Amino acid sequence: MEELGFKVEAGKSLDQRIERPVLFGDNGRPEVKYEIDAFHDELGIAVEVEAGRGAMSNAAYRDIIRTSLLLDAEYFVLMIPIEYRYKSNGRVSMTEAFAKTRDQLSAIYASRRLQLPFAAILLIGY
Repeated sequence: MEELGFKVEAGKSLDQRIERPVLFGDNGRPEVKYEIDAFHDELGIAVEVEAGRGAMSNAAYRDIIRTSLLLDAEYFVLMIPIEYRYKSNGRVSMTEAFAKTRDQLSAIYASRRLQLPFAAILLIGY
């Protein structure tokens, strides 16, 4: 992705993270910033990758809302596991993370009650 012009999160230390401004305060300083997995400054493409437990919680919904607040995010790419398997009470269970996220996005766009600021959203199942 870096070869394509994206800044990509390299790790969890402060100098490896990518932060994007959301809200500006006094003297134009960013007051609120959110972390993102990758961002293309020139094209305005924001990328979030969910893995593991993120597929179980409302991580995709949180990503949709938080990314919609990022400055200059024109396009949103969200990568979600197709299925996530986990152990619960000693037995293996599975959730269809991609299908749930697809249904969330479909509901948001069909209802028209929540207008997202993106020119397009690309949902990728892996």
